[in-house]
Amino acid sequence: MKVQFVLAFLTAAALVLPGGAAAGVVVDANLPAGNIVVDKIEGDTVFLHQDLRDTTPDRWWFYFAFRVSGAEGRTLTFKFTNPTAAAKDEDRSPIGLLGPAISTDRGATWKWALSPEQLKQKPKGRAPMSFTHVFAPSETEVWFSFGMNYTAADWLRSLSQLQKAAPSFATHARREVLCSTRKNRSVEKLIIEPPGSPPRFRVFLTARHHACEMMASYVLDGMVAGIFADDPNGRWLRENVGFFIVPFVDTDGVEDGDQGKMRRPRDHNTDYAGESVHREVAAIRAQLPEWSGGALDIAIDLHCPYVRDRKLYQMGSHHEAAWVEQQRFGKILEATPNPFSYRQADDMAFGTGFNKPRDYTQSMRVREWAELVMQAKLPACIEIPYALANDHEVNPASAREFGRSITAALGEYLRKE
Repeated sequence: MKVQFVLAFLTAAALVLPGGAAAGVVVDANLPAGNIVVDKIEGDTVFLHQDLRDTTPDRWWFYFAFRVSGAEGRTLTFKFTNPTAAAKDEDRSPIGLLGPAISTDRGATWKWALSPEQLKQKPKGRAPMSFTHVFAPSETEVWFSFGMNYTAADWLRSLSQLQKAAPSFATHARREVLCSTRKNRSVEKLIIEPPGSPPRFRVFLTARHHACEMMASYVLDGMVAGIFADDPNGRWLRENVGFFIVPFVDTDGVEDGDQGKMRRPRDHNTDYAGESVHREVAAIRAQLPEWSGGALDIAIDLHCPYVRDRKLYQMGSHHEAAWVEQQRFGKILEATPNPFSYRQADDMAFGTGFNKPRDYTQSMRVREWAELVMQAKLPACIEIPYALANDHEVNPASAREFGRSITAALGEYLRKE
């Protein structure tokens, strides 16, 4: 299996390649979280673009996931077309830093097309609009995605493995249904509490407010594994802390392969002001206060940033007291061994970057709601890059390891209360 990137523009002569059309080749979105629109196939070049569905008109986002079958022994080029005129030229490529993620075993394992070392050898310039894949004779079905897809099936598989490996799972954890989605899917909720006594601390964990941000799910996986680790920190957390965990806030979007970001009329993460339009958010706003007694100690919302961002950071609060706590937690996390070399100095302070003032009566994010309404002392939003975090490769193993690092820092933070 070999992948190479084709930079810039294909000429008209290159649209029909020798050997005729790719007869028998099927390119479709028939995979979990699939997302693609095939414009046309000319010769051995497939023209396609990501499906923006109910994304706000004239806004651009980058998630794609598609399946190719019937291409054994062929070499195909996949050229992305620009689905919206509003996209900036320099930003419009949906191909990430390490190229597409590739799976040859129907999503059981994934690998990036490029390694970090190969990326360093590539010339600087605009992100490519295409990639070429050489299909091995044995590759009857290959999945390509912007990232390493993670859906409810992966979550349930992880919980099943954890249940077998950690006896404390049966005594401390219970799976519940937060609510049903508009498409009648069950929204997963996991409650972890010390048996027989109320927890000293209460923590709220979420991921996938934006459906496409799948690498955050691997981090949450690692956090849950850290809670059930047979070590001093895991044992202390299980006996002192209650966790209310929603792994897929936009459950329908995750399973259907939506972008999720900038969803009309507003996405799940901005739905915490006024009357929620998304029933998952409404359920959180109703159930979390009841579970927590109206106040939280910590809320951590996991996200992934823009298409080729490399920095790993917290979004800073506009309230000084919360920002002080975020910095305190950040310094603990920085001192905790972690695979991504997180630096507290990289956190995005309020008033910098895109972390600017907004009208909170019209749009409130979950971190802001946790701080302003649920009175969380530490309201955190952590942005985990898709492919490279501080030049370290992000993959299922490293993301889970980072999740365990967050759990270790969480325990130390709470023990110092």
